[in-house]
Amino acid sequence: MEEQSNSEIKTETKDAGPKIFSVRTTAGREEQVVGFASEIVKKKGYDVYSLIHPNGMKGYIFIEAGSLEAAEEAVRGVPYAKGIIPMPIRFDEIEHMVQIEKKQEVNIKIGDIVEIISGPFQREQAKVIRTDLNKEDVVVELINAAVPIPITLKVDNVKVVRREE
Repeated sequence: MEEQSNSEIKTETKDAGPKIFSVRTTAGREEQVVGFASEIVKKKGYDVYSLIHPNGMKGYIFIEAGSLEAAEEAVRGVPYAKGIIPMPIRFDEIEHMVQIEKKQEVNIKIGDIVEIISGPFQREQAKVIRTDLNKEDVVVELINAAVPIPITLKVDNVKVVRREE
């Protein structure tokens, strides 16, 4: 009798914890499904930990939830959500699709002279007038322009040429 209860406890703890489920969606509408579902989860407080749309994967999103029921409730009635696949997925099956981004430290300051490395102003030099590190944006003014016009660029599109001290 006790052996059965021990094995039942082991299987319960093995299955305990969040599970990842696939949700079929209309191709091209995955981000909208993630947005609608996340709003529902916030309002109703379902046991959902994350909603993921891997880049390049059409027609599917992944939902990490405490149970299948919580995942189903999160996408019930959501436009463009076609259905949930009830079989949980192991993380190692989708790990190559999920890219965990580590924020790199940005070393651009106001007054720096930068070179624009992509876009229509490629190879132009500009002076940094404002930075927004939360959005990873930088506002610059072209140095050789007749009229200074502020241009907003992503931090990845500029490189520091020299510092103004």
